[in-house]
Amino acid sequence: MPAPNAIKPAQLLRLIGTPDCPQIVDISIDQDFNDDPFLIPGAYRHPHTDIVGLKARLGSARCIIVCQKGIKLSQGLSAWLRHDGFDAQYLEGGNYGWRALPDAPRLPFAALSAPVAGSTLWVTRHRPKIDRIACPWLIRRFVDASARFLFVSAAEVEGVAERYGATPFDIEGVFFSHSSDNRGPLCTFDTLLDIFGLRTAPLYALARVVRGADTNAHDLAPEAAGLLAISVGLSRQYKDDIAQLEAGMALYDALYRWARDGQEEGHDWPADRRL
Repeated sequence: MPAPNAIKPAQLLRLIGTPDCPQIVDISIDQDFNDDPFLIPGAYRHPHTDIVGLKARLGSARCIIVCQKGIKLSQGLSAWLRHDGFDAQYLEGGNYGWRALPDAPRLPFAALSAPVAGSTLWVTRHRPKIDRIACPWLIRRFVDASARFLFVSAAEVEGVAERYGATPFDIEGVFFSHSSDNRGPLCTFDTLLDIFGLRTAPLYALARVVRGADTNAHDLAPEAAGLLAISVGLSRQYKDDIAQLEAGMALYDALYRWARDGQEEGHDWPADRRL
């Protein structure tokens, strides 16, 4: 019988990608993880023996502890954390339970950028509008919640990346950038989905909107023109790129929930109401 502090994989799947998702901590032993080096989206690795370090990293955040099978490691650590006042749950069935969930995405550990001072560091051109806001949203919600983003002049992106160990994105000639395939021109958001294995129906629906707005192909999705309009408005509203990114996070949170739950919903003036 699961403990009261257990969470089922299907419940966690509904949380991932939302601003309410707790920190997901993978404490699988190295041998088990190396045999299957994939993470639940948004999760980070931490040794189960370093409880003091984990507490410092969590701060006051809620967490879900994950091991391979959801038994002694995760149940023991989550119970310990709860005893010490933390809001901790463990994933029922662990990584095995997650793998058994239909269409649950798994993030290849090898695709992750090396952390810089504790979290991934990314750099791109300043004055972002669409792709350069959508990509940070995707990274923070599905890859690394603590990721940091540097916005610099276009000519200096690669130099800044080299000097500070940052990962450049959405400029020509780098790994994380625009591409094309049989679907036509793809934007950096599409590239991130493919590299990180985030092949879910809601994210693909959102990707069509982002691609349509970013490549001026509004026929891909009727929502693309609206995203372009709002993105241009945000870029006019905010002079500071970081402030614009934070405002854009809420925009893409809403678009993701539309893509996941609300695509069938419409709205119109009641037909039986007299003007």
